[in-house]
Amino acid sequence: MPEQSFLPGFEAAPRPTDRLFFAIYPDAATAARIAQLAQQLRAEHGLQGKPLKPERFHVTLHHLGDHAGLPQDLVAAACGAAASLAAAPFDITFDRVASFTSAPRNRPFVLRGADGLAALMAFQQSLGEAMKKTVLGRWAKPGFTPHVTLLYDDRSVPEQAVTPVSWTARELVLVHSLIGQTLHVPLARWPLHA
Repeated sequence: MPEQSFLPGFEAAPRPTDRLFFAIYPDAATAARIAQLAQQLRAEHGLQGKPLKPERFHVTLHHLGDHAGLPQDLVAAACGAAASLAAAPFDITFDRVASFTSAPRNRPFVLRGADGLAALMAFQQSLGEAMKKTVLGRWAKPGFTPHVTLLYDDRSVPEQAVTPVSWTARELVLVHSLIGQTLHVPLARWPLHA
């Protein structure tokens, strides 16, 4: 097969291998409860998707892009933005589940919530404001749908109430995800202080 050539300036962009995002993780006991709930709901709804591992359950606050390699300048800017925040620990409560239906297949089946997420939403906005003071401003999105992905499945499950899942957020984490390897590497952590 002949090698494909490119016109100067029109070379193929490198394939993204690395994702950066800010996240809040549940404590280990809560992650175990979420895993049990995911297994129970998977059986109840006849879902085929495999639940995520407990250590991967998280709430993404801001996605900082997919990149070919780990961009150290963005990591440094993210660390600066996070370090500038002053926030106390806060409670998070998810009390329903649903499938996101924006994709025709491999839909995220997620924990959702309402009133129990007010402090989380305020924290996400504060982090976005700190990001806007750096080169990260373009990734500070105003829209935020707090959720924890349980699994991916082709079937869609309508929203339903579940026994509330609660925990206290005690730290902000900058995460390096290796795309396609289901591996999350915490790059930095910032404890929340009263």
